[in-house]
Amino acid sequence: MQNINSEFQKKLKMDSLELVSSNKIFGGDQKVYSHESSELQCKMNFSIYLPPQAEGGDVKLPVIFYLSGLTCTEQNFITKSGFQRYAAEHGIIVVGPDTSPRGVKIEGDDESWDFGVSAGFYLDAEKEPWAKHYRMGSYVNKELYDLIINAFSNVVDSKRIGIMGHSMGGHGALISALRNPGQYKSASGFAPICNPSACPWGVKAFSGYLGEDKSKWTEWDATELVRKYDGPPLTLFLDQGAADKFYIEKQLLPENLVQACRSAGVPVILKLREGYDHSYYYISTYIGEHFDFHAKILTA
Repeated sequence: MQNINSEFQKKLKMDSLELVSSNKIFGGDQKVYSHESSELQCKMNFSIYLPPQAEGGDVKLPVIFYLSGLTCTEQNFITKSGFQRYAAEHGIIVVGPDTSPRGVKIEGDDESWDFGVSAGFYLDAEKEPWAKHYRMGSYVNKELYDLIINAFSNVVDSKRIGIMGHSMGGHGALISALRNPGQYKSASGFAPICNPSACPWGVKAFSGYLGEDKSKWTEWDATELVRKYDGPPLTLFLDQGAADKFYIEKQLLPENLVQACRSAGVPVILKLREGYDHSYYYISTYIGEHFDFHAKILTA
């Protein structure tokens, strides 16, 4: 009966997915699906790369969720980073959600590039009018997470899942790992927003989505969350371009998170890349190193 129910749940999940595109790359398949999200109450896209090892469904593979940054959709990472080469080498499935609800219209949601559309900040908004749809925290870590495990159960190893991201998505990856101890075995970020409560981007987003009560901000801030982390062993890998203008302008603040990690006894790696900026030129240069980092943990 349990197997029958499992197969039924899988079929139910697959039936709710609509294939948007599929492209062959490095022996695997880069797909994009859409589905109706109950958390966000709108249709959402997500990408999934199935490496060549997934063909036939004979083996369970590890998964990495990748969260993109401000202004991005699910397309930026899959078309610009070149990650598929490394995912194919390591036999890792890679899932990439969109960055905010699409298809809903809230007054003011498209007035700035760092708030509203394409800027969901991977949190659950509490302030109106955002609270109904802007629930990216629950969408990524509950709804989409469960959907991937159930719909692709023949190839996904639910005990070997990691998470990474870029900028706002790096912030999302870090808080997802810290807020959900044990759910993600590995976590890394390219130029992550490490201490949003203390930078202009974060203050704007937290004020708009959560309100002025700063005690609520700490629940979505990696530097604050790591101080009280008591989950399974977790090493955070932070990657930062030294020529990144947002790093120079104190939007990212990785040193704050490093200091908090060391005080809390949480292992942390910070690599400062001389001459590199915030772009996908930088990400594509070091994406292989991130896959090596995750693979050592997820395939151990």
